[in-house]
Amino acid sequence: MHSSKCVEALMSPAKPSAKPADPRFSCGPTAKHPGWDPSKFDYSLMGRSHRSKEARAKIRELNGRIRRVLGVPEDYFIGITAGSDTGAVEMALWSLLGARPVDLFGWEAFGLDWVVDTMEQLKPGNAHAYTPEYGVLPDLSRADPAHDCVFTWNGTASGVRVPNGDWISDRREGLTICDATSAVFVMEMPWSKLDVTTFSWQKALGSEPAHGTIIMSPRAIKRLETHIPSWPIPKLYRLANKGKVNMEFFDTEVINTPSLMCIEDALDALKWAEGIGGRPAMAERTAKSYALIEKWVTRTPWIDFLARDPATRSQTSVCLVYTDPAYLALGPKERADFARRVFALLEDERVALDANAYKDAPPGLRVWCGATVEASNVAALLPWIEWAFASVKAEMLVPA
Repeated sequence: MHSSKCVEALMSPAKPSAKPADPRFSCGPTAKHPGWDPSKFDYSLMGRSHRSKEARAKIRELNGRIRRVLGVPEDYFIGITAGSDTGAVEMALWSLLGARPVDLFGWEAFGLDWVVDTMEQLKPGNAHAYTPEYGVLPDLSRADPAHDCVFTWNGTASGVRVPNGDWISDRREGLTICDATSAVFVMEMPWSKLDVTTFSWQKALGSEPAHGTIIMSPRAIKRLETHIPSWPIPKLYRLANKGKVNMEFFDTEVINTPSLMCIEDALDALKWAEGIGGRPAMAERTAKSYALIEKWVTRTPWIDFLARDPATRSQTSVCLVYTDPAYLALGPKERADFARRVFALLEDERVALDANAYKDAPPGLRVWCGATVEASNVAALLPWIEWAFASVKAEMLVPA
């Protein structure tokens, strides 16, 4: 009788009553910051040239606020790129690689893209790729200080991050190129260890997509001055011409026409960030949301983090996988269908939008817990995941 009642309860799970006030948990573009109100934006520059005095002032303000909030050293250079974080990373790869051997660390979709683009497109020669399976950080001790190094600080699609920058040599001869798009503004960036740092506004700030930021150290600028790659560099990525660096790019001369609407939105997000206390406050908000999921995972037997080592678990792009024995007994296609159904229920109920796992990652859920997400919404989401999982399990796995 007891077993029958358990099955009956599982087949008719109680639907939660309270829903998240904001169901947007996408890992990019991410949720807007609390209080976001585009009606308060300054639209006076719409339809104006980005080269006008007023537009240049906006661009200079944007880069200045980024420097302040992130604590970027004064001798580092900040520029706006087209193509989001992807454009910023590609700009670095095309402009800087080829002078030295390069070590490439990729442990999820985007980091693997940089491996492919470097080894199969640019083909700089003497390139080494370290690419473990999803959920595991590669052996970072393989980074040779004499080589250039390309890596993601936080794997958005895997939920695996580097715990710190201690593995980067202070005596390195090569450059470090860091894709920090889902880490920056929340995780502390050790600037002395980083020669190129890139991110998109759509993840880090919850701002509009299309643009990214590239931050370069004096060592990276020197590379631009002393190294001419063997491959042609598209105009969109061209930071130097015959060893002469386009220094205006790091002021207000954006290579590709930027959207002044997007710049206005990014400025609004930065003002919000400064208003709540800057990067430390953004990190605190993120940690609060992550802690809710961590506590829930600990007491929930059928779900776990994709990241196996707690020290490498992302607190922004939190990737979850199902561990129920009946689920694990399914074939790959059935597991993918199970995860799709769970996500579909959450989306149909408008409690978690765009929270499905990345298409190349193991099936599961991916919940953004960055600073623009309220912890109260994360707390309200968790009972709905329990309901959706139980509903799909009753439908697919529990015998009639």
